[in-house]
Amino acid sequence: MTENLLRLLEGVFNGISTGSVLLLAALGLAIVFGLMGVINMAHGELMMLGAYTTFLVQNGFKSLGESWLDFYVFAALIAAFLVTAAVGFLLEKGVIRFLYGRPLETLLATWGVSLILQQFVRSVNWVIIIGLVAFSLLYFAALWILQKRPNWDAIKSWAIAILLPLSLAISTTIAIVVAQTYKNPVTQPWFGAQNVDVTAPRWLRGGVAIGSLQLPYVRLFIIVLTIACVIGIYLFLEKSPWGLRIRAVMQNRQMSSCLGIPTKTVDALTFSIGSGLAGIAGCAVSFLGSVGPNTGQNYIVDTFMVVVVGGVGKLVGSIAAALAIGTTSYLVGSGTFAGLLTSVKPLADFFTFFATTSMAKVLLFVLIVAFLQYKPAGMFPQKGRSVEL
Repeated sequence: MTENLLRLLEGVFNGISTGSVLLLAALGLAIVFGLMGVINMAHGELMMLGAYTTFLVQNGFKSLGESWLDFYVFAALIAAFLVTAAVGFLLEKGVIRFLYGRPLETLLATWGVSLILQQFVRSVNWVIIIGLVAFSLLYFAALWILQKRPNWDAIKSWAIAILLPLSLAISTTIAIVVAQTYKNPVTQPWFGAQNVDVTAPRWLRGGVAIGSLQLPYVRLFIIVLTIACVIGIYLFLEKSPWGLRIRAVMQNRQMSSCLGIPTKTVDALTFSIGSGLAGIAGCAVSFLGSVGPNTGQNYIVDTFMVVVVGGVGKLVGSIAAALAIGTTSYLVGSGTFAGLLTSVKPLADFFTFFATTSMAKVLLFVLIVAFLQYKPAGMFPQKGRSVEL
């Protein structure tokens, strides 16, 4: 009996830690989806960028000396948040803001962005970076100068039509010249298609022993990190002026705009925060396994399930759904349920059939579909006049 209890506790703990990662990723996605109705299929790739940022920060601290490696996690969390928040800001300004109110188009556009980001990570080198920097300086600096002209509105279309191909041609020429001049040092991919490993600092190795049960420090750290992020998001949404504006826009966009709330700024801020949370989730994921271009694809489906089951835009719903999905998936997929029910032959055979990661996900999908038939709006549906209309 004691052995079964310990096995159950271990499964629940691992499931909660898995659910914590899902919750970190789903927090931003739930807010973005609830506020703007944007189906962001590139959210998993933002997690991937956060994981790669952690890898780069680790290497940077490693070059400073072994003693610095114990502290790189804190710098990696900040860097992952800032990098992915910046990418999210650019994504919102460059793609998403033109597609509000058209969820199918946002799904297709962000799916295309996700493929671009995957290939970018595989191929990125100094030539690509130099070309992108040159294009940005030429194009956006020229636009900034021209916007100061009094007749900007009249020449806007012509200016963009001329500047875009011209900046692209000049930046491409610069990149080609650099590649032919320096060759291997600048054309070598930074990461490539292979996975990279992030090493946890010494204070995150090992675990807490409770009898024969071992609770890894890494998973405890992820749970604590998730709790800190949930508290931070709650305080931001409930106690800060911008959090009030975000909640107002989420409830009724038209009325908020009439009251003077800058909805476009709110959209950009919300998308950036959601993207930054995905970066933090990617940092946490990097401690659990290798990091590769397809890392985000392993979590995007489960993250959307958390959002839908919990209730779009609901923090409490996301917490409950993430913990339930993570725990159930681990207990079924690891064979814990099958081992605990050996005395009940039919149930033991049933859970043994689903005791793999892929089959556990199939069973989870079936359970979620059945649940949504009963509560299609999720555990905690949105309320408000905009929802009723």
